[in-house]
Amino acid sequence: MSLAYIPSPHSGTIDLGPVTIHMYGLMLLLAIAAAIWLTGVRWVRRGGEWDLVLRVAVWGVAFGIIGARAYHDITSWSEVSNPKWKGIFAVWQGGLGVWGGILLGSIAGAVVVRLSGARVRDFADTVAPGLLLAQGIGRWGNWFNQELYGKPTHLFWGLKIDFNHRVAKYSQSSTFHPTFLYEFIYDLVGVGVLLLLDRRYRFKPPALFALYVSIYTFGRFFEELIRVDPAHHFAGLRLNAWVSVVVFLLSTGFFVWWQFFHGGEAEPRVFLWGGLLPPGAAPPPRQPKRRRVPEGPAMAIPKGRVRP
Repeated sequence: MSLAYIPSPHSGTIDLGPVTIHMYGLMLLLAIAAAIWLTGVRWVRRGGEWDLVLRVAVWGVAFGIIGARAYHDITSWSEVSNPKWKGIFAVWQGGLGVWGGILLGSIAGAVVVRLSGARVRDFADTVAPGLLLAQGIGRWGNWFNQELYGKPTHLFWGLKIDFNHRVAKYSQSSTFHPTFLYEFIYDLVGVGVLLLLDRRYRFKPPALFALYVSIYTFGRFFEELIRVDPAHHFAGLRLNAWVSVVVFLLSTGFFVWWQFFHGGEAEPRVFLWGGLLPPGAAPPPRQPKRRRVPEGPAMAIPKGRVRP
């Protein structure tokens, strides 16, 4: 047993009289708030308005949670608590698949952006760092639930897991790799990388979103190699490891093609205080605020100035 370790909360809830706060849910709320804040700041700097960000958040979060829970229920049906009809909705007990959440949430958000008249690809690049930030913060919910940890370890940063939360195969071990912490740190670094690259280079939307997907799936693959929670295996790898590989190849291939080989220069676009006009469209009369922000060339080259 390690002399030093990271302790785990013995309960994932806090009782405040008649009110019980589920810390897993609270971490999700903090993650959502952080994503909205970072996305809002970036969108407004590009000439958009907060109203669109909030509308995307409402619909994107709602459908994202549905998609995330559905992915978990479908791929981990044996872990759904009984009775099954109630267990499939028990989000507070953990069990959200990021793949389903990002997919369905992105589709819902894209519909809202499209209906607003803005370009979906521009908003996708704006929201990318915020999504990665949310994923990192949300992982702290796993710490409170003592779930999704890694293999046993005697390193001083090993995570102490209570006996009743241990996987049966490792019931005699007490400290495990804190995969929640690994992903949190990795995601924060990824957010910094995305923000730095977006400031330094001109990307052709949605190239930055594709890069976000590549960064996340690259790290997630290695995380899956040490996790010990129940999962389906194919050819010796966990299901989510295979999903990471496939999505990484698709997103990276798209990024390279779109950013470096997609033909032609990107047209300038007009940002308005309410959304984006399509390239070549004339602004409506009496529009109060507008400014032109040039989109990057086909190749990612250093910017000559800081984007306003």
